[in-house]
Amino acid sequence: MEKTSIKRQLIGQVVSTKMLKTVVVKIEHVKVHPKYHKRYKVFKKYAAHNEMENIQVGDKVVIEEIKPMSRTKNWKIVSKA
Repeated sequence: MEKTSIKRQLIGQVVSTKMLKTVVVKIEHVKVHPKYHKRYKVFKKYAAHNEMENIQVGDKVVIEEIKPMSRTKNWKIVSKA
């Protein structure tokens, strides 16, 4: 019996490339207020491992969850979106 693992993937925008082999990716979601039914944006930033050197600030990328590489890095860049 083979072990199948489903890894989470998210699409976001690169906001920082100042670290070595690490980029910061901002993921935006739209939520609805439970009482007033107004839509608003919320975002979260993830540190992602970057083996490719061609990623720039502003690029749309797909990140995938991996085992922890450091205290903050649990994601890696799969491809540009």
